[in-house]
Amino acid sequence: MSASTLENVVIIGSGPAAWTAAIYAARANLNPLVFEGEPVGTELPGGQLMLTTDVENFPGFPEALTGPELMERIKAQAVHHGTRVVSELVKQVDFSQRPFTITPNYAGPVLAHTVIVATGAAAKWIGLESEMRLAQIGGGVSACAVCDGAMPFYRNKRLAVVGGGDTAMEEAMYLTKFASEVVIIHRRDSFRASKVMANRVLNHPKVRVLWNSRVSEVLGSDFITGLKIENAATGEASEIEVGGLFVAIGHTPNTKFLGGQLDVTEHGYIKVSAWRTATNVDGVFAAGDVIDDYYRQAITSAGTGCMAALEAERWLAHHGLGETASVTGGSADADAGA
Repeated sequence: MSASTLENVVIIGSGPAAWTAAIYAARANLNPLVFEGEPVGTELPGGQLMLTTDVENFPGFPEALTGPELMERIKAQAVHHGTRVVSELVKQVDFSQRPFTITPNYAGPVLAHTVIVATGAAAKWIGLESEMRLAQIGGGVSACAVCDGAMPFYRNKRLAVVGGGDTAMEEAMYLTKFASEVVIIHRRDSFRASKVMANRVLNHPKVRVLWNSRVSEVLGSDFITGLKIENAATGEASEIEVGGLFVAIGHTPNTKFLGGQLDVTEHGYIKVSAWRTATNVDGVFAAGDVIDDYYRQAITSAGTGCMAALEAERWLAHHGLGETASVTGGSADADAGA
């Protein structure tokens, strides 16, 4: 690839949004190019599903499959339809002139008529070696209760949630459906969550709170068995037996490489038009968790990936570029609007 390479659509990312966008774009004969990224610490190509064990809520799979298996299948479907893949991170983009310029870490820059940004959002972790080791091997440490909490592995056990915001409250309430007890571990003496959410949690009979506390170590070799807790006020150390740990201290959208060229919310998520994926730059679209601070589910990400591809195709057609074949044409399409 070189700067002389001019693409119809470049997709940046490798989660459900990116690969779904690639499937739709490839079937529209747009010959999409995907920059899927590369491993950096706990961030792997495939997104947060790469740290998920059994996935039971993705439509079409009555038997559970692992997060990595699901991502492998969606990627394989995109490649089957003609998607080209570059296993590099994009280090910068230039949306100031057309065609756009995308510069990866190692290969030469690529020019593109349209770009779909689907780089996701990275979960914030406590930062413990024991925490990350168990998260990576599916040992009972997770950053998404809604994704993982209903799994048989967690049922009828004492489960811990770290955090004090609305997300932590929502995670704790969700886990009460399955856990014998939910213990919220919070480093301060009050929640920063909204009053209504905090009261709902504090009044729930299955929930108790360890105030002024932080996790100093996650116990267990292959699976979590407990936590070492340190009191932030007194320094007193203790241990608690748990069968699962859910870290709910926020997410960071992966947007640094954009260099501030796209409008973002106060929390750093890319702003898009209502019920659309169009950004403030004409011809640039965004999808998946990089625009979503509320649902953060594989299926919602995939849905916005579909939307972004459709919008990119129509943008190209409107400007007399790319192929004109319809993404939703043909008897094999799952067009819910038909």
